[in-house]
Amino acid sequence: MRIALDAMGGDRAPVEIVNGAVRAVRLGHLQAADLILVGDEPRIENALDEAIGSEAFERRGLSIHHAPEVVEMHEKPVDALRRKKRSSIAGCVQLVKDGEADAFVSAGNTGAVVAASTLHLRLIEGIRRPGIAITLPSRAGGVTLIDVGANIKCTPVHLFQYGLMAHHYVESCRGIASPRIGLLNIGSEDEKGNDVVRKTREMFAATPLNFVGNVEGQDVFGDVCDIVVCEGFVGNVVLKVSEGISEFLIRQVADEVGSAFPDGKAPDLWQGTWNGIQGRLMAKIDYSEYGGAPLLGIDGTCVIGHGRSDAKAIANALRTTRDFVRNQVNSHIRTELAEILRSDEWQSGVQG
Repeated sequence: MRIALDAMGGDRAPVEIVNGAVRAVRLGHLQAADLILVGDEPRIENALDEAIGSEAFERRGLSIHHAPEVVEMHEKPVDALRRKKRSSIAGCVQLVKDGEADAFVSAGNTGAVVAASTLHLRLIEGIRRPGIAITLPSRAGGVTLIDVGANIKCTPVHLFQYGLMAHHYVESCRGIASPRIGLLNIGSEDEKGNDVVRKTREMFAATPLNFVGNVEGQDVFGDVCDIVVCEGFVGNVVLKVSEGISEFLIRQVADEVGSAFPDGKAPDLWQGTWNGIQGRLMAKIDYSEYGGAPLLGIDGTCVIGHGRSDAKAIANALRTTRDFVRNQVNSHIRTELAEILRSDEWQSGVQG
């Protein structure tokens, strides 16, 4: 297995991205020979020298693919890809297309990653649109939300296929047998929502997937389902609000703890206890723990990292990518989709 890593993608590139590659190898997620670092070679070499330092680190087999251009976060994806044909994102996609890499990881411009992957790797046969699946903390230990930005205007078929693809990702990579699928809606009743979500509900009901029905916003972080399906516009808002409110609540609790003491300074015993609690809470809401977001539906493997990804987030994204490839998630999606399309219930008019 070989994974191409966009060393220039993200707010902290290339240092934190390279540190993440080193971390992944040291943790045993991958061997050095499994990695191809894609980007500006001199900058990558400098970052590697800093990351390795005087410590022993096996670099044998690790390779660098020189790509001198970078698609910046503020650039329009398609325009940037046309102008910057030697960008690190384009280089990663080309390595996968040419069979020199089995997958790639990027924390760079999400729109450019989606556009390049869709254009050059194409979609799995029968899949209409790709979807980004991100796992968030929940009472059940994690909930996978799809889509969070790849496709902001969906049809019922798109939403149904998101659920099917997420089913196989969650089952194979998160180890949840027959994961529960919920459809994000304004109410739990079958008749609620617009025509798109009502038709999508009918499609899910006509399949053997473990569909639990409509779920509301407050159910996302409960123990109601393992997968939440929604349009990319809605999913991206849910994601950003979730990140913001998590950080806000942690700060509010910290302020309240501090204000409980006259001088604003807690005794050592209290401070130690609070630091432990705060650390555990932050670990539960830390996006870097969940290993990036697979772009499901493309005929290849791509995992998208948060733009703020640090070394820990990149290492976990590489681990997720490894698991995705090893578990042959795309093969399972192809098989399931073919079986459902052949089923009597589906053929009886659900697609109409």
